Amino acid sequence: MKTSILWLIKKVAVVMAILAPSCLIYGFKPGFGDQEWLTWSNKCLTESFNPPPDIALKKWELTLTNDYFLRLRKTYQHDRQEYYSFSLHRLNNVEYQGSDTTGTLKLSTLTDDIIVQTYEDPKGDLDSMATAIELPVKHMSPARLDSLKTALNYFKTKSL
Repeated sequence: MKTSILWLIKKVAVVMAILAPSCLIYGFKPGFGDQEWLTWSNKCLTESFNPPPDIALKKWELTLTNDYFLRLRKTYQHDRQEYYSFSLHRLNNVEYQGSDTTGTLKLSTLTDDIIVQTYEDPKGDLDSMATAIELPVKHMSPARLDSLKTALNYFKTKSL
């Protein structure tokens, strides 16, 4: 009887000796890094962006680049394009108006830091600056919004 208990104790000790270092080495993963935040942010923005049902809109691209620029390009019929871009280190405020299902995400800067350009426009090409961009979004739960705000603020501080 004593030998079976000793055998069990030795067996548990060996298993614990193997598991304890493994848990310490592989169990604690550091928080998100640049690439994880970038991948998640792009996925969140792409899945949530909800362009208005405009029959003239052929395609759109919304990306957060490796150099911390948020870019939105809309391409309409007859190849007319609208392009918006700004560096996240110029981001001042992120506001959301709406419900969990649909709403508007407003990204604003202190000064005219958002580049607005149009190409192939019958009225002529336009180059201007803006202080805010409003993105229509869908399925933006409070947890998802908080996480997106955290990611954008992370990139804002990284680009300084």
